[in-house]
Amino acid sequence: MKNLIAVLFVSLISFATYAQDAKPKIEFKTNVIDYGTIEKGADGKRTFEFTNTGDAPLIIENAKSTCGCTVPSWPKEPILPGETGEIIVKYNTNNLNKIAKTITITTNAEPKTVALRIKGMVVEANKTSVLEKKSKSIIEE
Repeated sequence: MKNLIAVLFVSLISFATYAQDAKPKIEFKTNVIDYGTIEKGADGKRTFEFTNTGDAPLIIENAKSTCGCTVPSWPKEPILPGETGEIIVKYNTNNLNKIAKTITITTNAEPKTVALRIKGMVVEANKTSVLEKKSKSIIEE
């Protein structure tokens, strides 16, 4: 009987130790999305794809941006080991200028936070770039 109790106790300790080692891990295909140069009013939706490469369910607790012009959405249900998910970011392309925003993802993985970035430039639809103007020869004008 004492041997049975000892075996059960050792098994329980081993299981508890193994369970503590099981951790989720989030890996993104890319941490930066470059919009390039886009026109005002263009589609500002982009997708960050990720995989749970850990051995426990991944929970995305929050996703927040550095400003209100960038709105992230994320899966609310746990992402099981080996499964993939998406964080969709919508940037307000009615704002003319350079895009340089950070989206902070908070998870139950280690490290708890991951920074995703978007970058690019929003220009007026009827404006031509300096490069396009330079590519024409004097003879063409």
